[in-house]
This record gives sequence, structure tokens and C-alpha cells, in this order.
Amino acid sequence: MIPPALAVAIATGGYISYIPVRLLRLAPWLRRLGPNADARWTGAGFAGTLLGWAALPLLPREPRLFGGALVAAIAAACWVSGIAERAFGQKDDSRIIIDEVVGYWTAVSLLPRTAAVLFAGFILFRILDTIKLPPYRWLERLPGGLGVVMDDVGAGIVANLALRAALGRGWL
Repeated sequence: MIPPALAVAIATGGYISYIPVRLLRLAPWLRRLGPNADARWTGAGFAGTLLGWAALPLLPREPRLFGGALVAAIAAACWVSGIAERAFGQKDDSRIIIDEVVGYWTAVSLLPRTAAVLFAGFILFRILDTIKLPPYRWLERLPGGLGVVMDDVGAGIVANLALRAALGRGWL
């Protein structure tokens, strides 16, 4: 069993997710963006996606190794997120960002690592993760860490398919 403090450290990207949440609390004018703007947008998901983009070069480029690393990362993210969720005492706490990391990796999985693809993947994943379309929105209902992570993986799959279509048409 992993200690809850370590799970929280991993799930929050080494506490990176705390930065935008605290900035939002220090800037109350951001609440004017709409009712419950601080509950809807903390910036932690954006930070998690940035972390996924920054860590992407650490993953292997060979397709089978990348696939294995991605599956292992998703499984680890589910496990760690479940422990962190219990430690926070809240379902899918916004400080948990490891789900955005593996979601972004899913979005750009087995695609060319060009600047255009990585940037389009970033934007597309953020949009799809934010609007939470069915059917992957329903994955949030899964218990524990599985529910925390799998909706982001679902958004990543949809983004990946859209990126593949864009590449096929020569748009990227």
C-alpha cells in the first residue's frame, strides 16, 4: 500500500495543481467570470495538461513500448487517484491532475510528435475534457480512481481520433 501523502504528491503532479487553485483564491476578481467560476475552472486541469506535454519526451517513441507505458501510466493513475481522492475526502478533487497527464498522452498517442500535432492535441484535449461529451462523461460515474481518470482517457481517445482525421486530410 502506498502512503496517502505520497499518492497525493503524485496525483497532484508534485503539488503543481495547488498553484492555480491558490492564485484563483488570491484573485477574487476572477469569480466575475460567472457563478461558481472558481468551482468550474481552477486552472489545475490546464496545469495537468501542461505537465503531460512537458513529460511526453520521457515516454518511448517505439509504438509498442509507448502503448505499454501508456497502459501502465493509466493503471497507476487510477490507483493513485483513488487513494488521493480518499485523502481529500472529495470525489474527483480538482487538485488531482494525473488524469489530465494521461489524458493528454492518450490524445497524442502514436501520432507524429510535431509541434502542430502536439499543440492541436493540447487544445483539443482541453476543450473535450472541459465540455465532457457523452459517452465519456458517463465514465466519471465509475468508482474511485477509475472514475477520476477514465473520463480524461475518453476525452483523449476522442481527441486522438479527431487528430488522426485532421492528419488524414492534411490539415496538420
